[in-house]
Amino acid sequence: MTSNGDPVGTVLPPVRDKLLDCAPMTADLIDSDRALADLCRALAGEATLVLDTEFVRERTYRARLCLVQVAAGRELALIDPLALTDLAPLTALLATGAQTKVLHAARQDLEVFFDAGRVLPAPLFDTQIGAAFLGFDDQLGYGALVQRLLGVTLDKSHTRTDWSARPLSAAQLRYAADDVHHLGPAYERVREQLAARGRLDWAQAESAALLDPALYAADPEEAWRRLRGGADLTPPQQQVLRTLAAWRERTAQERDRPRSWIVRDEVLFELARRTPQTAQALAAITGLEERTRSRHGAALLAAIDAGLKADPQPLWTAVAPLDRAQNESVRRLMTRVRELGTAREIAPSLLATRRDIERLVRGADPAALFGGWRAELLAPLIGELTSL
Repeated sequence: MTSNGDPVGTVLPPVRDKLLDCAPMTADLIDSDRALADLCRALAGEATLVLDTEFVRERTYRARLCLVQVAAGRELALIDPLALTDLAPLTALLATGAQTKVLHAARQDLEVFFDAGRVLPAPLFDTQIGAAFLGFDDQLGYGALVQRLLGVTLDKSHTRTDWSARPLSAAQLRYAADDVHHLGPAYERVREQLAARGRLDWAQAESAALLDPALYAADPEEAWRRLRGGADLTPPQQQVLRTLAAWRERTAQERDRPRSWIVRDEVLFELARRTPQTAQALAAITGLEERTRSRHGAALLAAIDAGLKADPQPLWTAVAPLDRAQNESVRRLMTRVRELGTAREIAPSLLATRRDIERLVRGADPAALFGGWRAELLAPLIGELTSL
């Protein structure tokens, strides 16, 4: 990589796409159900839909979708979900497999779409992933992508705006429109370069991996998996933590409030360690506020009781720290991953993460860790492991 983060050897000079040289496209504000239905019919025949979202989630469990930006062909529209009563035409458009849906750093947008209409836009192309296969940083932001590929500097003044406030200003609407106006040309540049290098299929496969509904379903019975540190508890305490986490998840969903507003993680762990079984014992738990005890005390005690009655099977298992030789192997292999990424002009984290390498050194099956295109590229590194 060069000092400014550009890929070594990659010829991607900034260009001025013909679309960018002309006057900006007019962005229609879609704030009626009829206008949304008309727009979705007009977009149905396009091969590619460029998408972005604006949302707020600081005070809620689910993100509140406040704006959907969409561009296709010469159409650019800003859809205002807060003014609409029926998002079904948009949901149907996103669900059709006839069009490629282009987003940048799509994970959060996908979660918002899933919560809003149980839909994941497919087939998907994530330009952040695509750029990583050209040697750019795997966390490359949209503004940096547009600057490096198109030579366009975007306005960043509304990055932290409150998108739920109405009316939206003309400056806010221009900012939102830019998020899709320039993404289309950037996508074409990325796609062309990937195709030229034989990596388009790789980027499409990595993008498709984001479309697993399990990533966004938030099943309360699986909420314990979000917590870190459970291996420090005994198996009975782990079961209590599991039932407490499930209760908190359901309560947060029902009340549409952030999990931490219901009970903080550290308080869940304290409850699991001490397993109070009376209101008096509950009052002695550090960090558990009186109003929380008043509102949820009975439910907390019921969750603790359910956990204590559950089969005390361990959910987390303690993992011994890597020894000195294993740490040295991880260090050497991570160096090789970085060297290989630089040589192949692929973001090293796409090849393997430190967690992957640690699992490999601990004896995990390479085939279970690295499949598809990774298996071929990492074959020399996996072979090197056997000689360490």
